[in-house]
Amino acid sequence: MTVAEGVARRVTELDQAIDQEFKREQRLRARDLGLAILTPIVLLGLWELAAATGVLDARLFSPPSAIGERGAEMVADGSLFVHIWATVGRLAFGFIAGSILGVFAGLIMGVVRPIRAALSPTFTALYALPKIAILPLLLLIFGLTETPKILAVAISVFFVVQINTLAGIMQIDARILESARAYKATGIRLFVNVLLPAAAPAIMTGLRVAAGMSVIVVTAVEFVASNNGLGYLIWNSWQLFQPATMFVGLIVVSVIGALVTGLIIVLERVLLPWRHSNSPKKKESKK
Repeated sequence: MTVAEGVARRVTELDQAIDQEFKREQRLRARDLGLAILTPIVLLGLWELAAATGVLDARLFSPPSAIGERGAEMVADGSLFVHIWATVGRLAFGFIAGSILGVFAGLIMGVVRPIRAALSPTFTALYALPKIAILPLLLLIFGLTETPKILAVAISVFFVVQINTLAGIMQIDARILESARAYKATGIRLFVNVLLPAAAPAIMTGLRVAAGMSVIVVTAVEFVASNNGLGYLIWNSWQLFQPATMFVGLIVVSVIGALVTGLIIVLERVLLPWRHSNSPKKKESKK
């Protein structure tokens, strides 16, 4: 066997190994997708069976069929959308405002040491404070308006994003900052070209954590300080002993939480494609 033939054989074997790994990854992804779809279907089926056979009290744990019927009624009369838009509006405004301010505060604290020394203890103490506990103060200041509800969400998001942004800045190698300053990267150029890209993975992690927390906070706020929204729907249904309606609200809240988290994941894939570039990809066929 000549050297050229040996090289060609090894290239062929390598191509075959790449193709096999690609097919294996495709099979695993198909399996994972199937499991993700099948699991909730099986759980709903077991729930329906348990309610039908009396294992669960259908008066308390409405079966999925009854929940679906109630949800269809609320969609038909438009009442469900009223609560959804109210919750989504508060969630969107609070999440966006808290995220922007959290990133900005984390960047400033990461770069300016005196500001970090001055604010870190205070922010640590405020972060430990349950955000729903400050709702009475916000209601006292702003009254029964939309402002306290949005602020409660924004404050909860702010601290999570600020902590993760600061952690991302502090983990940057000092040699990278020295190199950036050597190339006259200061001010806004330092932020845009060095700090933000380096801290972006930590920021995205903070946004994913904050997404779930924001849904929890907005729902809790609507329990006690609102006459619309999904939190109000859940609490009012419990007071009126309407379990099917309550479960509709719970399911919609969980779907919204999943969608918000999914949007953050998609945004992360767009902004940080290198974090998701390790999966095997099929080699392009030679022309």
